[in-house]
This record gives sequence, structure tokens and C-alpha cells, in this order.
Amino acid sequence: MSTPAPLLCRTSEPGLRFAISTLILTFAAFATGCGSSSMSKSSAPVLSGNTLVTVVLTSTANDQIPQFDVGFQNISLTTQSGSTVSLLSSPNQAGAEFIHLNGIAEPLATNTIPQGIYTSASITLFGAEFVCIALGPVDGEESLNTDWYSILSTAPVTVTVPTPITVTGKSMALSLNLEVAQSATLGDCVNVDGFSGFSLSPSFSLNPLDLSSMPTSAANGKVTGTDGQISAIGMNGTSFTLTVSDLKGPRSVSVNADGNTVYQGLSGFSALAMGTFVNMDGAIQTDGSLLATRIAVEDPFANDIVRGPVIQVANSVSSLFLHAREQQGKDLPGYVSGFGPFTFGSAAFQISGQFTNLKSLPFVPSFTASNIVPGQEVYISAASIPNSGGVYPVASTLTLMPQTINGTVLGSTQAGNFTDYTVTLASYDLFPMLAEQPGQTTVESNPSEVEVYVDSHTELLNSQALAVGGTLRFYGLVFNDNGTLRMDCAQVTDGVAFLPPPSSSSSQTQREVVRGIEPSRGGLLHETVSTVIRQHQN
Repeated sequence: MSTPAPLLCRTSEPGLRFAISTLILTFAAFATGCGSSSMSKSSAPVLSGNTLVTVVLTSTANDQIPQFDVGFQNISLTTQSGSTVSLLSSPNQAGAEFIHLNGIAEPLATNTIPQGIYTSASITLFGAEFVCIALGPVDGEESLNTDWYSILSTAPVTVTVPTPITVTGKSMALSLNLEVAQSATLGDCVNVDGFSGFSLSPSFSLNPLDLSSMPTSAANGKVTGTDGQISAIGMNGTSFTLTVSDLKGPRSVSVNADGNTVYQGLSGFSALAMGTFVNMDGAIQTDGSLLATRIAVEDPFANDIVRGPVIQVANSVSSLFLHAREQQGKDLPGYVSGFGPFTFGSAAFQISGQFTNLKSLPFVPSFTASNIVPGQEVYISAASIPNSGGVYPVASTLTLMPQTINGTVLGSTQAGNFTDYTVTLASYDLFPMLAEQPGQTTVESNPSEVEVYVDSHTELLNSQALAVGGTLRFYGLVFNDNGTLRMDCAQVTDGVAFLPPPSSSSSQTQREVVRGIEPSRGGLLHETVSTVIRQHQN
């Protein structure tokens, strides 16, 4: 990929030879007589006609980058003879945020392409950006700094295709994986000087994805925790169109329900309506649609929703800041992300119903206004989000959602039907980094460690050993249990190596400072804590 311009805001004995030749000829004559030649010919796929191909997105990331957006102009496959086809039905079709897809999956697009053997792939971008968040001194003040590093580039990005892809049959799926650690280099996120040390070059791999009729994970076609808004209800009473957050505007996904679909927060399919926000699990079908296994409505009256990690909490005034990776609603047109302040004094605190084993945990899982901590993944609903910067929107519901952490196992113990793995996090992980903010009333005893609980329901997709010294990714709900972080883990995958923190720089740059929880509004966070938001443009 060409270097893009940064935007502001990866034996020779004769007797032996004769004996071997005789054996080979004898076996060949026997095989021909048994008809194996015709069997060999029939086993080779007949590559003619077209195949419906669904592109499924996923990512592999550690915890260094909290947001990574990619916009696709085109995704192309090329045969050995040089024939090229597009996996997108139209140019400039789609884009996605990839950190929320760390270890899980979401369908992007479905298109019909000619059957054949494709040996290479490339992607043309309309843009990409990542976000870094760091805590440190700026001009003598302890500040929470957030910087966006973006590129605009039309140069094709080469996609790694480990083995040639045979496109055959009526339908198939391909998994497009963003290798985040190989895609971005971070400079000093606190003291930014011309964005020295920052670089962005998306690194993708593409592999066939075998779809199961009853998938258990992203590895065989399961979609987990997808958020969206219903834009249409099917006339058959069992289908709807879901729009999900996308860099190019709402992206539509067709969803069907059946007698096995579980409903949470609503009585059943008939309670769904246009405009309803849902969180759902499902199975990717051969036509690119989803068969819903779970449909949850966290707030049936919501007009706006945002989701992402909590960044700051001021319990004394019931206010928080959220880094919104995903957002939708009447007051949130288009794709916008960043910090969002909310008051939560009257909000209902909830726990996602995605996991069914909460009651069997060896601790009491709890998510309340008194134990919410920065770093937790939260889904917030609101009746409205005012445009005025001086008015905080009021959260109607706050729902604790699953998230992926990347950590190294320090030890393990047995806890009833669970194995409790003590996992240490990198210093740049949001939990340990944000716990150091002054003025917080809820403090973790050791925010650099998470107790991860694994039971028979946990999907173990890791090839690395789940043992002391192993670095792995864990997907689940993270609770603050009286100062100890504990995860109910649903999935384990191979981890990503820890990266050293960016080297500090003594240089300073003039910057716009936006206060986190404003002291004028009674917030108890120290006055020097600020949120610095910059976006660079040519």
C-alpha cells in the first residue's frame, strides 16, 4: 500500500528402482480396473455458472486501540489468469468499525460472482481511521487524551490469501479478518507533535468460512451481539430488515425468526415494530441473511442508542462519558463516533441476556450505578440527545454488554463448575489506564487483573495453551465485584502479543481542550482531567 497522507480530527540402487516401478504399475492397473479414474474426475468441482458469496467481517486485536474504522470502495478477487470480480454489488457500498468485532463476526455484503479458483484479493478504501486514548500530563495538567489518525487512499490494499479460494456451489461465505496490530502504529498519544510515529496501513486476510446450520461461534457462522434498528417488518410475520451502523450510512441485513428464537425484553415477534432497537444473535444463512436465535430489546421506547467503553464516571453527580463506537437514532444521523456525556440518575441498570449461566457463577454478578467503572462495555438508550453542548442527554437504560480483553494467564484455581483464570492486562488496556484518573469514587483493587471464569459452556477456539504464560483473548461480561474485575467468559481465542507503550515525547502542541465531567456542573473529577479530541486534515 502506498504511503497515504494523514488526516487530522501485515536411493538410487537399480534393483530398488525396478521393484518400486513394478509396484506402482501393478497398483495403477488395479485402480483403473476398479474405476478410480472416473471417481477422481468426478470429485473435482465443476466450475461453471455463478455462486452467491457472503463476506463476513471479523478482527484480531489486542487492547491498544479502542476503535478502528475502515470504509470499502471495493473488495476484489483475482484468478491466476488475471480475471477480477468484485465482492460488493456496488462501489462505495460499505464500511465497518472493527474493534467491536474482535473475535466475533458480522455480515458485510452478499454478491453473485463467477465460479473459479481465485488466488489473490485486494481492497480499495475510501478511508480508514483509528483512535488512541491515553492518560498523561499535558502542559502540566493530567489529561485524558484522545486522538484520531486517518488516511484517505485509493491505492489497492493487498489482502493475504493463505490458500487459493475455490468458489463453487450455489453459495458460500468468506471471512475477512482485520489484523489490527499489524495495521496501525501509535506514536505518543499524549504529546502529539505532527502525529510523529503514527501510521496506518490496514492488513487483511481472507479465508473460506464453513457455515453450520447450528453455529456455535464466529468460526462456523454465528453472529453474536449485533446491534441495529428495525427499518421494515416482513409481511410473513417472521422477518424484518435490520439496519446496522456503517461508515456509508445504515447497512441493511435481512433477519428471519422461527420457533426456536428466544425473545428478551419483549413478548415475541409481534411486539417488534419499525424503529425498534434490538441486540441479537443469529446464524448466517447461505443467502447472507440471519436466522435469529436471540432477539433482545433493552429499551422499547428508545429513540437513540450508543455503545462503547465507559471512559469517565462521576458517581456523585450521576454522570459519565462513553466512547461511542456504535450509535444510531433520530438525533444521530450518519456515522459519528467519539465521546458522549450522559447523566444516569434515573436510568435503569441492566445486564445483557446474552449469557444464560449468570446464576451459576461463584460470585454475584452485579451492574449498578455504584459499581460501574471505566473500561466496561455499555449500551445506553435515550429518549433524545440534545444538540446543545451544555446539556447532557439523560440515559434511560444502561446495559452491561460483552467485550473482548487480551491478557496473559498468571494462574488458575477451581471455583465450583468454573475454572478461574487470573489474567493480567497490558498497561494500555482501558481498565488499568482509566482507573488512575483522579476524583473517582469507585476504585478497583487491581485494575490490571481480571478473574476470568470458564465453564463447559465456554467455546474454546484457542490453539495456544490456556495455561500459565499463555496470552489469549477472552470474550464475556466484565463485572466490578467489590473492586475485583471478574468476567463470565463465553469464548476463548488465540491472543495477540502485548505491544510496548509508545515512547513519551517532551514536545507539546497547541490543542483544543474539552472538559470531561465539567466542574461547573458539580462533577467531582479533578479539574485538570480533560478530554482532548483532535482530528487532523490535509
